[in-house]
Amino acid sequence: MESIQTEREDKFDVDADFQLPTLASLVPDGGALIPSETDLSSEYFDTVGHDLLRRGITVRRRTGDSDNGWHAKVPAEKARTEIRLPLGSGAHDAIPDELSDVLRGAVMGGELSAVATLTTHRTIHTVSDAEGSVVAEIADDEVSVVLIGGATGPRWREVEVELGPAGSESFLKKAGKALRAAGARPSAHPSKLDRALSVVREAPAEPGVQLLMNYLDDQAQAIVAGDVYLRRGLDPIHSTRVAIRRYRSTLRVFGSVFEDEPAAHLEAELAWYASILGEVRDRQVQRARFAAALRELPPELVLGPVASRIENDLLAEQIRYREAAMTELDGERYRELLTTVSAWSRGLPLDGEVSDRLLVKLARKAGKKAIDRTRSAVRGTDDEALHRARKASKRARYAAELVAPVMDKKSSKTNIKRFKTIQEVLGEHQDAVIAADILRTLGARAGTTTGENGFTFGLLFERERRAAEAARSEASAMEF
Repeated sequence: MESIQTEREDKFDVDADFQLPTLASLVPDGGALIPSETDLSSEYFDTVGHDLLRRGITVRRRTGDSDNGWHAKVPAEKARTEIRLPLGSGAHDAIPDELSDVLRGAVMGGELSAVATLTTHRTIHTVSDAEGSVVAEIADDEVSVVLIGGATGPRWREVEVELGPAGSESFLKKAGKALRAAGARPSAHPSKLDRALSVVREAPAEPGVQLLMNYLDDQAQAIVAGDVYLRRGLDPIHSTRVAIRRYRSTLRVFGSVFEDEPAAHLEAELAWYASILGEVRDRQVQRARFAAALRELPPELVLGPVASRIENDLLAEQIRYREAAMTELDGERYRELLTTVSAWSRGLPLDGEVSDRLLVKLARKAGKKAIDRTRSAVRGTDDEALHRARKASKRARYAAELVAPVMDKKSSKTNIKRFKTIQEVLGEHQDAVIAADILRTLGARAGTTTGENGFTFGLLFERERRAAEAARSEASAMEF
């Protein structure tokens, strides 16, 4: 039987002679600290080109403790989701069909096979609270590697702090502070497999190119993770669309460093996929927005089955658009899109040299364009001009994120915050404009349907119109 759980952990690199600090101070009042030891064997699977690892996904077959089974770990914001399945009856049974199906988009038609076996001697320190619930497990791991074909890989020691059901971010911070004080370092590798295969990884690119690749790979990772989550019936649509926007923004702002034709083609295909997911996301946003607005109205002003009209109409549309999106996941156009994204991860189609200095220059140019557009838009009355200014602010924000590693930290944070604020204010304006249009349509239906009434829809419409005006006024008052 399959299970899905969220995993939140911090990893630390330590020297072979590292001394684990006293952990008693991490135990809550009335809690306990219980040590134990175990030996684990984890056989990892990937494609020949390590497509899963490139996307932050790991698939392993583990034996040695109560965690035995097949595990697929997929990245999520500030955490990872782990899909677990039991071991089969054979000693080296094949990857379960459930995992193969959910990873179809991630492997892009490649075959999964064993790439490394990791053996770990683990000393676990389990921290529990006064009620006996697990706060965290602090694992001190000694790891050895055998690569495919029998070659011996690297050996190392690391420490992991994984939150349990009773854990919190504050515990992670406290534990991390104690470990760093003892000489531990935040891990340079997102997973054990990443470290194990580092000996066969290609050399890093030039600094400017690496900056671009790192940012685009982060977005590609989120897009592929969204594919996995969609196939599991989960809802990664917002995070997937944000990643697509960041990828498209990079192609636009830094377009001069890419070859024209492949960049234009990829941008168009990403826009196509974003529009499909956007139909679902728009209904999600408006359903939540209208439900909140209705709760704030006095009951005597809600005439007729307003909530059910809104929910039934928008939910029906949302379900229909989600079904259409799911159909596209197995379509040829979508597969070609993921294939292209994967190819860009292996090598960007660049047109000339790329330096950090050039990227910073282009990011600043995007920032100036966003400010100019916003200043111009707030002086007028055109809703579409504000929408264009909002999109320019998004691009400027994402460009500032990309070059942040080579910028002054304080000025970088200031820039990102400024463009995020503009984006959010103008985003509220755009949401209100769209909401008003939807309410006009729903109100017209209700006004001509027996047993319904368009009065409340009119109230909600006016509410959205005023929200749009307030957002425009707020944008006009901002200092640029």
